[in-house]
Amino acid sequence: MPSTTRTNNGVEIPQAGFGVYQIPASRTAETVRTALEAGYRHIDTAQAYGNEAEVGTAIVRSGVPREDVFITTKLNPQRHGYVSTGQELEASLQKLQTSYVDLYLLHWPTPGRDRYLESWRACEDLLAGGKVRSIGVSNLTVADLEWLAGRSETVPAVNQVEIHPSFQQDELRQYHDAHGILTEAWGPIAWGESLKDPTLQVLAEQYGRTPAQLILRWHLQLGNIPLCKSVTPSRIRENLAIFDFRIDAEDMERIATLDGDPKGAPSRTLSAGLPRWQP
Repeated sequence: MPSTTRTNNGVEIPQAGFGVYQIPASRTAETVRTALEAGYRHIDTAQAYGNEAEVGTAIVRSGVPREDVFITTKLNPQRHGYVSTGQELEASLQKLQTSYVDLYLLHWPTPGRDRYLESWRACEDLLAGGKVRSIGVSNLTVADLEWLAGRSETVPAVNQVEIHPSFQQDELRQYHDAHGILTEAWGPIAWGESLKDPTLQVLAEQYGRTPAQLILRWHLQLGNIPLCKSVTPSRIRENLAIFDFRIDAEDMERIATLDGDPKGAPSRTLSAGLPRWQP
C-alpha cells in the first residue's frame, strides 16, 4: 500500500497519486474504480480535464469511505478571481459529490489576467472555511513562488509540476524542500519516453522491475509524489507496486546524470520558462 507524507498544514497525503488527465470522461469512472480497487487512495483531477463528475461517481460507487480517499482538483486558469474561485469550487464539489476536497490547486498562472493573487486569497478563505483541507499551486517556477511569498504568508502545500528523469528540476525541488512545499510530479515517466532509456532499462532489469516501476520508485526516493496514469488495469496495479524495494545511492546518482538528456522527452512547459508576473 502507498506510504504517506504530510503537507505543511498537517494533512496526510498518499505518496502515489492516480491522475486522470486526458482520460476520456466515458472511461474515467471505470478507470478510477480500477485504481481504487488496486489500492490507490489519492485521485488527481481538474476542472479543465472535463471528468470531475466521473471521478466523483467512481469514488461514491467504489464503497471506499470518502475520508479514506484524498481528492485533488484544480481551478480552471481562465476563471481566476476572488468570487469566481469560490463559485468554481462549489461547481467542482457538486460534480465530485463531496462537501470538501483534500487539495485545491491553482492550475496554471495567467499573468495576462493579473488575478492570480485574488484567487489565492479566495483559496486561503476556502481553507479557513473548511471547504478544502489544503491549498497549493501548479506549474510555478522559483521566481513565481517568490512572487507569491512576497504577497502572502500562506505557503502553498504543494506545487504540482512536470518532473521526469530527463527533466529533474533540481533547483525547484530544493526550493520546495527549503520552504516546506511538497513536490508533485506530473508526466513522471515523460509520456512513456523515459521507458526507452537504455540506462533505466538496465537498472530496471537489475532490480527485477519494469522501467516504469523503477522511475516511479526514483520519484519516491527524491521525495516527489508521482501522479501515475494508465487506463490498462495491469499497468494501474503495476505502477503501485513500488513500495517494496529501494534503489541504492549509486544507482540514484546514475539516474541523476540523465537530467537534460536530449534522448528524453523534451519538457512541454517549464523548461521553456513561464511568463513572469507582469499583467
